[in-house]
Amino acid sequence: MSDAMRTDAPAPAFDLGDDFGWALGVLLRGYRDRVKHALGEFPHGTRGYETMAEVLRGTQPSQLALANHLGIDRTVMTYLVDDLEQEGLVERRANPTDRRQRMVVATDKGRELVETACRRVVEAQDELLGTLDGSERSALRQLLNKAAAGTGDDVDDPCEVADEA
Repeated sequence: MSDAMRTDAPAPAFDLGDDFGWALGVLLRGYRDRVKHALGEFPHGTRGYETMAEVLRGTQPSQLALANHLGIDRTVMTYLVDDLEQEGLVERRANPTDRRQRMVVATDKGRELVETACRRVVEAQDELLGTLDGSERSALRQLLNKAAAGTGDDVDDPCEVADEA
């Protein structure tokens, strides 16, 4: 009898079922697909949405700082902001503390679009996590945010930023 057919074979030292990477991957793919659909009207999709959320935070003093913070090449950021500006979602303004820099500032239309998109994103998340009840979804979000905060990366929720703006 081969080892594959033996029932008394020793268990592996590491149970791959404890590796949550698979579950995170499945959830991430599902999230990406649903959110992409929810953000269909955004120029540049999720990248445009994330950029708008960061613009609403107002913590980046220049377009270059915005690009660096989001990990977007500065030339790509130029095209992205051009498109957001063409859609009337942002404006470029001189930075009052350094007139050599251009700040990217959300317009009222941009703020409203982010608020609408946030509702759609939450609906997409709720659909994705539909097998969990409300308290389980809330607990999962809190735990994920806590774990993300532990990485040292900036983890502000774009929907909360839109509400505050």
